[in-house]
Amino acid sequence: MGGREGSLKSIRAFEGIVAVGLAVVLACLASPGIAVAQVKPGDFITSENAYKVKGLAGPGLYWRVRHGMTMRIVPTETIEWPPPYKDATEKYSSQVRLTPDRQSLEGYVAGLPFPFIDTNDPDVAVKIAWNMTFRPMWTDDLDARFFGCDSVYVTPGRANSRIIYASEIGHYRTYNEIGRTEVEPLPIDPDFKKTGRMFLTAMYPLLAPEDQYGGGIIRYRYADPRRGDDTWIWNPGVRRVRRINEAQLGSAIGPDTFDPDDYAGFDAKNENYNWKFLGERRMLGSLHVAQVPAPACPTDGGASLCPAEWELRRVYILQATPNRSRVPEELYSRHVIYVDAESYAVLGQDLYDRAGELFMSTAYWLTYRDRPVPDARVAIYPFKRLFEVDTSSLNVQTGYATFCAMPTPKAPERECWYINMGAVDKAMFTVRAMVAAAP
Repeated sequence: MGGREGSLKSIRAFEGIVAVGLAVVLACLASPGIAVAQVKPGDFITSENAYKVKGLAGPGLYWRVRHGMTMRIVPTETIEWPPPYKDATEKYSSQVRLTPDRQSLEGYVAGLPFPFIDTNDPDVAVKIAWNMTFRPMWTDDLDARFFGCDSVYVTPGRANSRIIYASEIGHYRTYNEIGRTEVEPLPIDPDFKKTGRMFLTAMYPLLAPEDQYGGGIIRYRYADPRRGDDTWIWNPGVRRVRRINEAQLGSAIGPDTFDPDDYAGFDAKNENYNWKFLGERRMLGSLHVAQVPAPACPTDGGASLCPAEWELRRVYILQATPNRSRVPEELYSRHVIYVDAESYAVLGQDLYDRAGELFMSTAYWLTYRDRPVPDARVAIYPFKRLFEVDTSSLNVQTGYATFCAMPTPKAPERECWYINMGAVDKAMFTVRAMVAAAP
């Protein structure tokens, strides 16, 4: 590789060292009575010693640990970007800038928009938000198959709660029209110039529950900051396709607790929010889950994944406050988002109600390797990449939670994660295709 990439690595490494040191000092000054890191590899965290992670987890994650979720602390490991993504960042990032209103992007083609983050930059929050949007987990297309979700009430000390609601999904697909790094057309699909669509997502067909069998949702995101998402829901029971308002995507559509905006981290439109940087800290993240697929937690009633591997990470903390002129019906007063500073994966969110009280907690468990499962035969990559393997959304005011295994342990196949393999095409992201997939 060229000398500029070596310089890029050196600068990033130096920034990381300085930032971590500064975060530790500031945390000590702000909370002299609480040690910055009270855990070490080999520790096992339960509700009995949850105090050890109080300064290393957000309020929602800490609530989970106090109510039965366990953590296995492991050494911190480096997450490398996929080489094609790294090359795209080197090639295109110098031409990226924020628009004059400091909300949208100009000049973005592919890779990470802003590889050099200065936490003193007045625009640091919105730059991290765009890095989060174009993170390197998948850049071209995705077909995640056979994941299932169970909704339960948290019951500390019990292996299983009564399942209130269960769902299974055949496919969760995405197709990016810009930022492409591995599958032709590169780096921008020509369709983008005609439609202005940045990416397309589709989740269909629903395989369970039976009364929603064959249903689904399709969503288009546009580069125009003034244009909201186009979203359609198909309900085969009444043979009806319904368009839904963009604001409705920020609240659960069904009996589970997941919002479409939270399926893969923070998926809402960045321009609909006012961004604030809350700081940089060492916090716990789960990026090296060993067992995939994994069973639900045996000590909180199945509301999360545990025990799982957690490690200390360098984390950016962002606050997203809805712009009520754009999304007046947004359910939450603010989102607090925990972003891994190395991979820009979302580690979790705390969501607050209109009264300012903690309402919902989302947590994400990921694994980092060259295949989603050890015995994979198709989904094998020439480099390691991140896979989101479990996720949970929890109402901390009621204890009602939805835990999703990706894939579910009873899936008809084991690999289930096909990232940047050309496994999808734009024809799959139409209402016609969604309806045709239903029985």
